[in-house]
Amino acid sequence: MIKIHHLNRSRSHRILWLLEEIEQPYTIVPYKRDAVTNLAPPELKLVHPLGKSPMLEIDEVLVAESAAITETLCARFAPQMIPDQDTPAYLQHLEMMHFAEGSAMTPILLNLYVSRLGDAGAPLHPRIKDELHSHFSYMNSLVRPSGHFVQDSLSAADIMLSFPAEIAMRDGDGAARYPALAGFVDMIHARPAYQRATEKGAMND
Repeated sequence: MIKIHHLNRSRSHRILWLLEEIEQPYTIVPYKRDAVTNLAPPELKLVHPLGKSPMLEIDEVLVAESAAITETLCARFAPQMIPDQDTPAYLQHLEMMHFAEGSAMTPILLNLYVSRLGDAGAPLHPRIKDELHSHFSYMNSLVRPSGHFVQDSLSAADIMLSFPAEIAMRDGDGAARYPALAGFVDMIHARPAYQRATEKGAMND
């Protein structure tokens, strides 16, 4: 039995999408952000000391971290979403799985937190914007003619990179600046599994 601890308006949406793609039955344990602080509720810390989402329970084992969850699910239920380990594509897969959280999320989170500082954060904005553009441009350059990352079909890297790609589109001119990323986001949003995940996640918001 698969159980996903899902926080509304969070990166855990990727895991709902993945579970829909691999057609594995699962149960959602929903959590809601605080309406004032936008922080995750303290109940999540009863599941894991860091109190973050997503978290996966599978075979009575708790797995945290989006990339680890994605790797676990793909390796077990959808090995075609991970390139063969003796190919160059696997090394790119490995790099992008770490890039999605280790690199791309750093300027995204900095932008989020610094924006709450008002005038005090103004000196940091130019550098953060440069870093955002650098990371989004890099991602844009990696989209293959097929519209995917790493492989020409849906892969674990697509799942992980979906969140920063969607953030890139929230900028007013994001689609114009990063057209390949815009195409990727349009493609994944059109997938029935993505739409089912969005609907199920909304039901638990």
